[in-house]
Amino acid sequence: MRLFREVGLCESQQDFAKTIGFAMRTIGNAERGTHPPSLAVRRALDQVLENATDAQRDRFLAAVTATQSTNPVITGATPAAFPALNYDDVRHLAVAMTDAGRYLDGEAVLHLQRQLTSCMAADGTEGPQRTLPVVLGVVAVIEKQARQVKPDVRRDLLVVGARSAEFAGWLYRDAGRADLASHWRDRAVEWAQEAGDWSMQGYLLLKKSQAAWDERDGLRMLTLAQAAQTGPWTLPARVRAEVAQQEARGLAMIGEARLHVEHKLDQAWTLIDTSTAEADSLGDHYDKKLLTIQTAICYCAAGQPGRAVELYEESLSLDSFSRRDRGYFLSLMAGALARAGEPDAACEAGQEATIIAMEMNSQRTIRELGGVLDTLGEWRARPTVRALTEAVQWANQPARILMPGYPGRD
Repeated sequence: MRLFREVGLCESQQDFAKTIGFAMRTIGNAERGTHPPSLAVRRALDQVLENATDAQRDRFLAAVTATQSTNPVITGATPAAFPALNYDDVRHLAVAMTDAGRYLDGEAVLHLQRQLTSCMAADGTEGPQRTLPVVLGVVAVIEKQARQVKPDVRRDLLVVGARSAEFAGWLYRDAGRADLASHWRDRAVEWAQEAGDWSMQGYLLLKKSQAAWDERDGLRMLTLAQAAQTGPWTLPARVRAEVAQQEARGLAMIGEARLHVEHKLDQAWTLIDTSTAEADSLGDHYDKKLLTIQTAICYCAAGQPGRAVELYEESLSLDSFSRRDRGYFLSLMAGALARAGEPDAACEAGQEATIIAMEMNSQRTIRELGGVLDTLGEWRARPTVRALTEAVQWANQPARILMPGYPGRD
């Protein structure tokens, strides 16, 4: 019932109790989970919703979609962070959750897939804080209702579930929650295996390899990328290009000869040059501009930061990435500039990355900026480095909100 207040259906617990005609103790017990709401209370709640505006019902049903699961990993979503959703879309999901045996069919599975696709398209501009609640709502439907549907629907549902769980893992990774990211990647593996989605299993090995980059675990990155190439599946060409790049990066990080790194990068470029876009493919997001950025990462890992900077500057000057991705790549360019002995240029890139990271709540970017500051240690007395240090410290505060007075803001 807390959701009724959060979406504007009442101003306070006392106001809500008066509206539905029940004691505040009854409302408080229901909100705390001490006693579930009685049938009479639920009918009163229904009446409140019937009298609500369409906008209020939109917000309420969106919040319900995110909180229907008892899984503690799901209940951390913040309903107030929901973007505006189409009322019919949210109602479709809400009904599916309450009566899956009658309602959840192939059409509903397609609806869930469309909702997931929409979230993926908005990810780079919305960030995890706004996108994650919707994705967790989709996962909640799947997790709850996969136990009740027919076998053929269950398999189709788990295919969407595996992709949704992998995407939730990515969003948690961007939000700086490695533990929850790992949880959802493992859930995605389980669902992909049960659904017989072989290519998704290989793709998840790639995602695990990418997560190892956050810990700078080059050996784990390498072996996971190699495993993604050798399993009993056929990956789309663009995914194989990214896997080859990931193997190149792992080789660079463990100190393999530059010739071996270049050989793997050449494989990646050959695959991307000869690939074509595939509808609903796992690799449809991967293109030459991303491979260029990742090539820069490889060069920096191989001890060639100057060469990396050239590629970063070339790619980021085009302004062809999403806001969130641009911020992250700027933090990587800042690291390359620092390693190349250009502290002032590194701080300039780092300041822009910090602003974007705060706007998008990208803790992954903020963490990278912490590494940049470590590299800039020998220049810590420079004004530009001191300013960047203050900005990153500000970004690490619990309330990561861009506001007047933010260090480094004009």
